[in-house]
Amino acid sequence: MSGAQPVSWPLRAAVLLAALLPAAQSATSTAWETTGYNDFLKGSLRGLALTADGVVQPGPAVRGTSVVDQPALWSAVLAPDGSVYLGTGHRGKVYRVASSGAVTLVWTAPQPEVFALCIGKDGALYAGSSPDGSIYRIENGKATELFHPDAKYIWALAAAPQGGVYAATGDQGRIYYVGASGKGEVYYETGQQHVTSLAVGPQGDLYAGSDPGGLLFQIAAQGKGTILFHSPLPEVHGLAVEADGTVYASALGGSLATRNASQAAASASGGAAVVSASPTVVSVTEEAATPAQVGDLKPGAGRGTATSSITPVTVGTAAATADVSGVDKSAIYRINPDRTVETLRTSKDENVFDLLLNGPQLLFSTDQQGRLYQLEPDRRVTLVAELGDSEAVKLIRKGKELYAAQSAPAKLISLSIGDASAANAAAQYESAVHDAGAVARWGHLSWRAQGGSIAVRTRTGNSPLPDATWSEWSEALTDAAGSLIKSPTARYIQWRADWPAGSAAQLNSATVSLLPQNTPPTVRSISVTTLSAASAAKSASAAANSAAYSVTVTDSPDASAAAGTPASQAISRQNSTQMQIGWQADDADGDKLVFDLYFRGEGEKEWKLIRSQIYDYSLLLDPDVLADGRYWFKVVASDRPSNAKEYARETEFISAPIVIDNTPPEVMPGAVSRHDDRVDINLSAEDKTSPLRRCEYAVDAGAWQPVEAVDGVTDSLKETFHLQLDKLKPGEHLVVFRVYDSAGNVGLSKVVVH
Repeated sequence: MSGAQPVSWPLRAAVLLAALLPAAQSATSTAWETTGYNDFLKGSLRGLALTADGVVQPGPAVRGTSVVDQPALWSAVLAPDGSVYLGTGHRGKVYRVASSGAVTLVWTAPQPEVFALCIGKDGALYAGSSPDGSIYRIENGKATELFHPDAKYIWALAAAPQGGVYAATGDQGRIYYVGASGKGEVYYETGQQHVTSLAVGPQGDLYAGSDPGGLLFQIAAQGKGTILFHSPLPEVHGLAVEADGTVYASALGGSLATRNASQAAASASGGAAVVSASPTVVSVTEEAATPAQVGDLKPGAGRGTATSSITPVTVGTAAATADVSGVDKSAIYRINPDRTVETLRTSKDENVFDLLLNGPQLLFSTDQQGRLYQLEPDRRVTLVAELGDSEAVKLIRKGKELYAAQSAPAKLISLSIGDASAANAAAQYESAVHDAGAVARWGHLSWRAQGGSIAVRTRTGNSPLPDATWSEWSEALTDAAGSLIKSPTARYIQWRADWPAGSAAQLNSATVSLLPQNTPPTVRSISVTTLSAASAAKSASAAANSAAYSVTVTDSPDASAAAGTPASQAISRQNSTQMQIGWQADDADGDKLVFDLYFRGEGEKEWKLIRSQIYDYSLLLDPDVLADGRYWFKVVASDRPSNAKEYARETEFISAPIVIDNTPPEVMPGAVSRHDDRVDINLSAEDKTSPLRRCEYAVDAGAWQPVEAVDGVTDSLKETFHLQLDKLKPGEHLVVFRVYDSAGNVGLSKVVVH
């Protein structure tokens, strides 16, 4: 009976009753609401600000954007005349952006990266080039090499109060002081690999951040310093110092912690060294020189050995950085004058690049959509502006004007940080994409806004990210209390709010109502077992708790009857067993399920209902309600408890053929003959339902021994056996035969031999 599953007492089976119910939304009318700071932060803003209270409103007006045709931007500094100088990579160029926004090339360095710029006390521009570069004074369009430090990288420059500049270097972690004459000397040894940032305090103290130890130093004089703070993140990257000596520091973690390992690997392989001044990775190699166009370049007094063997080789940018999942990417700290430290903000999503004091507030820039934030004294954070996809690496304040320098590609954006209501350009908020979990019907979109007009639109699609397969943006919805969404039925939806030029509207929330398509339930398997009375009681308790369990039972006098399974005490079959029908089912929407159970016997055409409205995942029956035979069982699963009648779905599942056999084989002894100490016994056995599987005998209550069918294999409904007993002592002996069918039923018979 190939494919049939005989079920009888005893039967060993594991029945899994627990249904896997995923944490998905039921296919009933629901709503997707965008409200509060964290919800709105998941979208993108153009020309808008997001307050700490979760209000989207017009942000600072963009006064101008100056695009520099370079792949990376590292440094920016405000000149006395109001222009801004930009240091770029990977071609080593310095640009000047005039107040009008005009961009001019000032100088091209012999090295590929200009990580550091500053304006000295003398009003001249100082630049540091890398790798193996020098410090230059650029004045009146002429560049003079001032000092060549014994360092591979020049990460930062700061104007010294006494004239000249401080230079933060790597990879030996030294700070140099370079005088106006070009004489340079080691000002402080940090013991770190890199000094990544510099700031001069109101009393002339120098503050320096390091990598990879995450140390912040306060240096009072040459060779005299102390560790002001030890960050748990490896790189102190941004610094800002208040007039009272309060220091703000930003630290970077997950994306920059691999820099030293990358450099070591490159050095060991003889390849390019990977370096970083921010989470943008640059690769440089040493090759034959090519002449640099530097205008009037003169060797300085502090110049060492010429580095004419350096030629830039460019590679990718921020995408090459490595992030450590679950680790903070960045943090902002406040170190008070009494040296107490407060953690103002941490983030696992954004790198904080630059800090800028703005009265009592602290502005900071990040790599996430080029966002600019404002941190209030009470630690509440406002998203001031979102400048686009590229990272905002530097911030510069000029009166009521804020400059944000972005990298990849390099550009300088001018913003008005005065009255936000003065914004006169159109603005736009684009929500995150919402996944309905299945194709959904759209209801109404409502929103709460005040102070002006906005236009809200939607679009839908079946890919996680909007692309050409999505619908076009719908026409503007007009009723804030609830406008019917007209975008096509789909799995994903996105909404957009547009501020007309001059609108001062404030958006507080938006709600999209939807009805996801109901997914039918799934029935995965059906199993039928028989249980002892005690096991049946445990089964009922387990089913109530939706717990998986297994039951092992046997009817044999010893363990040999069921190899590998424990034996149990033989008990009367009357009212001692129950048949358990169990099934595994689940629903992708997490809907509650109800089941109907049917059966059909072999040769029958119609399904008969056993029980309806079953909320458990199994059913116990008296085994005698079904006579021996071959049966099929059908489970119909419905999610109607969780869905309206017109949307409810159902699924049916039919089991493999199940052989129910509760009747033991009939064992019939045949002729017995004896010749001296040899005895021959013939035996036949027959079962009406399932094939025979094993025959055993025992002499005088001894151990059970197997005997095979005369045809060599015990595998048919009817078999003949022949037993030959040699050297049987004279006298009376009892021979007992035990025959099993494939359902585990056992039939017994005895023969008395004289």
